[in-house]
Amino acid sequence: MIVGIIPARFASSRLLGKPLATIGGKPMIQHTYINAKKSKLLDKVVIAVDDDKVYRVVKDFGAEVYMTPKTCASGSDRIAIVAEQISDAQIIVNIQGDEPFIKGRMIDQAIEPLLFDRKVSVSTLAKIISSVEEMKSASVVKVVFDYHNFAMYFSRSPIPYVRDAKTNLERIQSAEIYKHIGLYVYRREALSKFTALKPTDLEQIEKLEQLRFLEHGFKVKIVVTEYDSLSVDTPKDLDLARRFFERNVKLPEKPTKK
Repeated sequence: MIVGIIPARFASSRLLGKPLATIGGKPMIQHTYINAKKSKLLDKVVIAVDDDKVYRVVKDFGAEVYMTPKTCASGSDRIAIVAEQISDAQIIVNIQGDEPFIKGRMIDQAIEPLLFDRKVSVSTLAKIISSVEEMKSASVVKVVFDYHNFAMYFSRSPIPYVRDAKTNLERIQSAEIYKHIGLYVYRREALSKFTALKPTDLEQIEKLEQLRFLEHGFKVKIVVTEYDSLSVDTPKDLDLARRFFERNVKLPEKPTKK
């Protein structure tokens, strides 16, 4: 069974109550759930929460929900607790709760390497960067990978560094710089091993838990996607998400009175 688990933490340091922030009249976590359900490869989608208010809201819109401890250090730890309770889940997908516009096709793209190659135990997504703003932003994580599409390093800094470029625009025009999209697919045993490991040096320096995999010698398959994502981490991001929804998501028309 392939199970998508959406971790939703209430006490986000930059946007308190983030899962319940409304976009188009619905809580953000509901948008993420609705879009995750559009995946053709997921057998089940559940939500892992740490707060009673979020639990009740998720129950109200009909999703399967699990309560997890507030003390979980990361989303991966949260989904590992839930995965232990779903004994027939062999492939687990970590779908970030703050990605309200995630596409089902993106989820399927990330899953596919594990279906075709038994040697792949972890996969994630990347998309080429086309703007200087994204390249410079520390909140946009970058990734470099080898000729077999296995990750070599993740960083908040622009990598690779284009030494001969004279401007930032020239850097993104003369080299392929990829941003990491934080959707992870794990085989069950890989997730168990990962969450049993202590945080590593580079992970703590960059504040990127995926570096724990690389520092311990795990191979992480990178799937390049043509789709973009909009992660909501701050009030500014939330405003952007609301405007994106108004521009791009068509709501059902209200019936006209006769």
